[in-house]
Amino acid sequence: MVGHHVSHSNIKSKRRFLPALSPATLHSDALGQKFTLRITNAALRTLDFKGGLDAFLLGAREEKLSPKAAKIRRQLKAKMAETAAA
Repeated sequence: MVGHHVSHSNIKSKRRFLPALSPATLHSDALGQKFTLRITNAALRTLDFKGGLDAFLLGAREEKLSPKAAKIRRQLKAKMAETAAA
């Protein structure tokens, strides 16, 4: 999003509103690994609500995920297919 910095004298200059990304280490139960992702606080709350990293990634569309998260999702789907075949 964009907006204005407004000074005391009401001079407006452009600014950007960037998301507050913070590094978070998330554990995948199915893969048995920990992953470090830069995600927002809202995404952390969503992960808790959905039931963890695995449930969130399996329910998300790949276009909406970052490249790193999409790679983890593909690994997760391959692992789930492997355990279902065995």
